[in-house]
Amino acid sequence: MHFGFNEEQKMLKEAIRDFAEKEIAPLLDEAEAKAEYPVQILPKMGKLGYLCLCYPAQYGGGGMGLVGECIATEELNRVGGGIADGPRVQAGLGTRAIFEYGTEEQKQKYLVPAIKGQKIAAFGLTEANAGSDVSAVETTVVKKGDKYIVNGSKMYITNGTICDFVIIAAYTDKSLGTRGGMSMFIVDKGTPGFTSKKLAKFCFHSSDTAELAFEDCAVPAENLIGEEGRGFAYFMETLDLARITHSAASLGLAQAAYEACLSYVQQRVQFGQPIFKFQVNSFKLAKMATAIEAARWLMYRAAWLHDQGARRFNEAAMTKMVASEVGAWIANEAMQIHGGVAFMAESPVHRYYRDARLKTLTEGTNEIMQLVIARGIGLR
Repeated sequence: MHFGFNEEQKMLKEAIRDFAEKEIAPLLDEAEAKAEYPVQILPKMGKLGYLCLCYPAQYGGGGMGLVGECIATEELNRVGGGIADGPRVQAGLGTRAIFEYGTEEQKQKYLVPAIKGQKIAAFGLTEANAGSDVSAVETTVVKKGDKYIVNGSKMYITNGTICDFVIIAAYTDKSLGTRGGMSMFIVDKGTPGFTSKKLAKFCFHSSDTAELAFEDCAVPAENLIGEEGRGFAYFMETLDLARITHSAASLGLAQAAYEACLSYVQQRVQFGQPIFKFQVNSFKLAKMATAIEAARWLMYRAAWLHDQGARRFNEAAMTKMVASEVGAWIANEAMQIHGGVAFMAESPVHRYYRDARLKTLTEGTNEIMQLVIARGIGLR
């Protein structure tokens, strides 16, 4: 195995970093203060070919696999986690099932415009009573003629108020449970009965998060993704890949917090010397650098395995757990090193702390990841 990026991947990393610093960084403070997502960033990324790098060129994607998507996700999150969450959902949760299981008509109608940034995607799985327990989904769908009638709600949905379409999980036959009763549908914005409400959060202020409601919402039969009753399997496979890009997001945040500390300890002078001269601080930075690098290669190995055609659920859970914990730990250390400075409005360090903490909670808590891993090593 070659432990390094090829020239194309190196160029991508530099290009995305340059884009993030020039195009996203100037928008971040206002977006965070107003808790508004700068929607103009998605079509701009799409035009440059920076959205949905994992998909093949035939649909307008970058053809760079999951490794390429993780490179972009890490660099975007290094600059602004809230804004970066939009492209991450666009490239993964909000479109992956269409690419994997959708019809060619669905790909042309939804996937291609999403890759170009002409349509914004969302992913509707979580509900008030169904987070990690996907089987507890209460949203239902009943087929009537050439329509499916959707009733239910979804919670904590990224891109929820700005999306043009959302992929949802719903029971078409509750009596069959997850082994044949759950299906996956595309619901278009503007469909009668489909409404969204923006949610306020303590972190990721610049990310759009919403509650979605469906009341007698009539969805065309052609918006069913794949086979009826196969939705649970589709969602599990989609979440598997999302755990890997979730790890890249955590590592981007960790890298930002680490770099802030590295700069601060060299500038801050106490007792006549820069504070990195104090061993307690230099050792902390050494541990941070090591933890990031270890988590990073666990993540890229999982992405590489996927690109080789191996579906590795265990590796995806491992990297998600480790990367989110590393991110939260480094962000906490950054708060300690910066001290009172971190609490000031102009400092980004408290944002790193809030945003990184969320990463240990979303898309399945780390306790759930430990359960997945335990099963993967034979503890059933």
